[in-house]
Amino acid sequence: MARPREFDEQHAVERAMHAFWDSGYEGTSTEQLCAATGLGRSSIYNTFTSKHALFRRSLRHYSQTAHQRQLELIEGAGTVRAKVRTLLTRLIEEELEHGRRGCLAVNTVVELGGRDAEISTDLRRDFDQLIEAWRAAIQRAQREGEIDRKADPLALAQFIHSTVGGLRLMARSGADRAALENVLEVALTTLR
Repeated sequence: MARPREFDEQHAVERAMHAFWDSGYEGTSTEQLCAATGLGRSSIYNTFTSKHALFRRSLRHYSQTAHQRQLELIEGAGTVRAKVRTLLTRLIEEELEHGRRGCLAVNTVVELGGRDAEISTDLRRDFDQLIEAWRAAIQRAQREGEIDRKADPLALAQFIHSTVGGLRLMARSGADRAALENVLEVALTTLR
């Protein structure tokens, strides 16, 4: 008879997510995952089957959590410009206050993009969801007269998404607050 699991699987995924976020996929050893989750090697492999499978679960958990915050902002009250300002200001504050950790999804694109088809597919799906939410918000703003109706809503949504990733990379590379805020202000000028 199999022994029942004596740990919270979701808690283990959360802890593994932080280990991967700190060191990247390739930089995180099984020993580090054991230390982070409090699980033994056999428990990790019996539950998650592989480091890769645990990483995908961790990345999915990250995306659900981080992207939910952004989706709530997009769907909330206010102008698109105000929402973009809030998003980018939050991002700058998080990076400067919490050690320039970056975004796990952006970090993963840099590390594994184009080399891991499953991870690339997962990330593309998550990114497409955010881009679509911005596109819909921009179309509403165009109907309400906030943004020029001639502007391409998909192109603007893709621009917002790429600005988020670019700011994360700039912060990780050591850019100061003034440089990050310059990007924020230029980004806002595109939303007219």
